[in-house]
Amino acid sequence: MNPFCADQGVGLLPWSPLARGRLTGNRDRGGRANTVRAGNDAYGETLYDEADFDVVDVVREVAEEKGVPMAQVALAWLLGRPGVTAPIVGATKVAHIDDAIAAAGLTLDDKEAERLEAPYRPHPVRGHG
Repeated sequence: MNPFCADQGVGLLPWSPLARGRLTGNRDRGGRANTVRAGNDAYGETLYDEADFDVVDVVREVAEEKGVPMAQVALAWLLGRPGVTAPIVGATKVAHIDDAIAAAGLTLDDKEAERLEAPYRPHPVRGHG
């Protein structure tokens, strides 16, 4: 769908661009929650699986190499995708807004983007009613 939307000039507004906090490090492999929200998000547990932590691991590596929070790397990658006009970011702290703003100025090179994309595995459509 994304290539079609980009080709037709239809903007994309990605929902949950930080994978309900997974791409910020709020959960560990094996299900340990590192934040209150992660510990209370039973619905989020139905959307992702253990293999998604392969993506989280690369986001963490790139963030450490660049010296920025994981959220900035994840959002910068997303903002670099064709057709993405504005991710829907749920912010509960001022730092979340700061990361989103900083991500707009963070550039990922082609090699970093390829690293981030390599472990991704498509999921079936979920979260619709």
